[in-house]
Amino acid sequence: MDRTISILGSTGSIGRQALDVVRAQGWRVCALTAWGNIELLEEQIREFRPALAVVVKEEAAETLRIRTADTSTKILSGPAALCEAAVLPEAETALNAVVGIAGLQPTLAAIEAGKTVALANKETLVAGGELVMAKAAEKKVPILPVDSEHSAIFQCLQGQPRRSLEKILLTASGGPFFGYTKEALRRVKPADALRHPNWSMGAKITVDSATMMNKGLEVIEACHLFGVGPDDVEIVVHRESIIHSGVAFSDGAVIAQLGAPDMRLPIQYALTYPDRLPCPGKGLSLTDIGKLTFYKPDLDTFACLAACLEAARAGGLRPAAANGANEEAVALFLREKISFLQIGELVAQAAARQKAVPAACLEAVLEADRAAREFVRQAAR
Repeated sequence: MDRTISILGSTGSIGRQALDVVRAQGWRVCALTAWGNIELLEEQIREFRPALAVVVKEEAAETLRIRTADTSTKILSGPAALCEAAVLPEAETALNAVVGIAGLQPTLAAIEAGKTVALANKETLVAGGELVMAKAAEKKVPILPVDSEHSAIFQCLQGQPRRSLEKILLTASGGPFFGYTKEALRRVKPADALRHPNWSMGAKITVDSATMMNKGLEVIEACHLFGVGPDDVEIVVHRESIIHSGVAFSDGAVIAQLGAPDMRLPIQYALTYPDRLPCPGKGLSLTDIGKLTFYKPDLDTFACLAACLEAARAGGLRPAAANGANEEAVALFLREKISFLQIGELVAQAAARQKAVPAACLEAVLEADRAAREFVRQAAR
């Protein structure tokens, strides 16, 4: 099997693990993009020799041009260049591992160009799911989930009649603050939130796990990917992160996907689908695990999750507002400008301010995102 891939967000956690898979399988990379880690991006350029590399800021791009002048890789900067990386003619698949709503436009560009999209960017479907899924259907482009939970659901549904699907069982690790009370959460700091018990991820996604916002975002994502409503998704807190998610059928059968907590498996499955190849990740021994536990989520304590579920039920532009508010609030929390509990409060307030009107176009989605961010900045002053 051969593959030629564009990797958007190659210096982040998902991007680095995607390159582990590429390296193990001997595939080709035609484009790499990064937010600003030009030291690591330079290493990746020298190893994988892509035709194009993109850095968001021009100043960083100019530095990278000088450092890689002895290579044939073209260096560009800016959002338009990110879209260019997603649509290179030689790329069969665009893996979108960009963090935040910045990933939405490259996804739409890749779909428009007829590329298979391996999607690790939650915000693409949370903020613009209606637009993205409609465009994917129009262009007959597959969107293959990379998140471990959505990959698990996707795998469990293979060969199953969709009309028999009763509900989706979306698992959550519970993050570092499982079992905490609101009073205990008042005292937590960024360093506490960044200590995830099972997964190694970037700062923003790790904080989203701590607030459980990530699970709310994943509910919205699942609704778009699998054509269900938010009340058809049951969140199950599963501390061991061995069952990555499952599905329940109308006859009472439950099918789940299990694996070690290693993102290389779902990344590789998205890139090889429908085939399966030996993976560089670690295998699973159930006897080594010993036991698996399950709990209901605490919606009263974790306000981000409750706010996100409310936005999911309202639909339209509310999820875009919730997502934008969360991105801004997490950034402020990481700089210790607001408290941990204020993240959920600001997300709920920003989402409630947004009218639940349809996400009719990209401009409307981006405006809802902008307004929510501005609200958070003003409220945090």
